[in-house]
Amino acid sequence: MDANKKWLSIPKEIRSQLIKNVFCTNCRDVVAIESFTIEDDKLGIVLNGKCQQCGHEVARFIESE
Repeated sequence: MDANKKWLSIPKEIRSQLIKNVFCTNCRDVVAIESFTIEDDKLGIVLNGKCQQCGHEVARFIESE
């Protein structure tokens, strides 16, 4: 299964929560991720994007069930 299919297999409400729950090392806080790409990982998927507040690069790993 490709990364996008894995991402879309997660319920919409959960995806929304994951997008809003990314740690930014620059802001030192939990932020929302924007302009993200979805990459496949052997253990799940990775969202790579930018912090909505400061634009710093952030990533969120999501483990497959």
